[in-house]
Amino acid sequence: MGYSREEIVQKIKDENVRFIRLQFTDMLGTIKNVEIPLSQLDKALDNKMMFDGSSIEGFVRIEESDMYLYPDLDTFVVFPWTSEKGKVARFICDIYNPDGTPFEGCPRYNLKRNLEKMTELGFDAFNIGTEPEFFLFKLDENGEPSLELNDHGGYFDLAPTDLGENCRRDIVLELEEMGFEIEASHHEVAPGQHEIDFKYSDALKHADDIQTFKLVVKTIARKHNLHATFMPKPLFGVNGSGMHVNMSLFKGGENAFYDTNGNLQLSDTAFQFIAGIMKHATGFTAVTNPIVNSYKRLVPGYEAPSYVAWSSSNRSPLLRIPNSRGLSTRVEVRSVDPSANPYLALAVLLAAGLDGVQNELTPPPAVDRNIYVMTREEREENHIVDLPGTLKDALSLLKQDEIIVNSLGEHLFEHFVEAKEIEWDMYRTTVHPWEREQYLSMY
Repeated sequence: MGYSREEIVQKIKDENVRFIRLQFTDMLGTIKNVEIPLSQLDKALDNKMMFDGSSIEGFVRIEESDMYLYPDLDTFVVFPWTSEKGKVARFICDIYNPDGTPFEGCPRYNLKRNLEKMTELGFDAFNIGTEPEFFLFKLDENGEPSLELNDHGGYFDLAPTDLGENCRRDIVLELEEMGFEIEASHHEVAPGQHEIDFKYSDALKHADDIQTFKLVVKTIARKHNLHATFMPKPLFGVNGSGMHVNMSLFKGGENAFYDTNGNLQLSDTAFQFIAGIMKHATGFTAVTNPIVNSYKRLVPGYEAPSYVAWSSSNRSPLLRIPNSRGLSTRVEVRSVDPSANPYLALAVLLAAGLDGVQNELTPPPAVDRNIYVMTREEREENHIVDLPGTLKDALSLLKQDEIIVNSLGEHLFEHFVEAKEIEWDMYRTTVHPWEREQYLSMY
């Protein structure tokens, strides 16, 4: 829903808003914000609010630090949980250089840039629906996250087993008050694990919504004396948290993936998009699964995909075609996890799919068997390749994929790889508890 400047000013008065947060996302997907008093609203709406870009991960050097925040009026929302004495509202902003040009290191601008390529190919919209999962842990007496789970429920369990139900319900109520259309809310497979699904939307709005969703989940969880984490694999031996991404391209108001006469009622465009995703899957994994811990989830046996394959009936491959057809025809990528920066993740997924469409690629045959029980030889016969097993491997494959590198742009690519290589090196050189448990007495 779009707002005019006048409507925003009126809503601020009606809701007793006293502070404005100018929110943006850094390269690593962390939400940043500059909070201003109401007296600075006009300056903000005139795109004259400046901040120091050199202090933000992946932005600029200190000698070129001045950057401007351009609020997107469509993203205005009042946080319903804030004080009655004076509420807080927010805008999501794009980052601009002092000369008025978009900053190439802004993840949100980068997604817009990739969406422009989509429109050049004749498509109107890239619609996205995601399923972000999270764990709820209890806070300790110091208010710090513990490893004590809030419940021992399982998939679709109800209270009293699912003690996170009240927290989850409050999260849903807050989201609905902010304009989200919630489609489902339930306990996930692992103890302490939850999922809330909200309605699909175009890619830019959906990336904004994911960031807002994470903020609301963490804020409301804390009110219940809980810590919500989107870490992909916080516990060994149980399922990790994914963020399945459902995608469709639209043209002229029609779903370009649907063809009533096509194989599986999928269009040539859909198959080409699938082929593009599969071609670039190993190249984009560093972006869709961007932390060391991501690769503890992408292992056989815990429902997360480990192999590059597709199916319309099988849940073990990377890519699945859900049963819905017509306007709901879509392609689901199951590898993505919620630690991903949504702006970058959607940009690389779109670029991969569009490469398939542009070059009319053909996917390999569908794999309708359980891949986890196949031998390596059987996987090779079916042209099934492994997803990268570590962040280091994923970064190496990213560097080799020109389409994915270009979808990030030079600035984001270079800064992303540099930050992630440092992260890998810190992990590689740290002595972990497992090593001490295994070796301290033995040697």
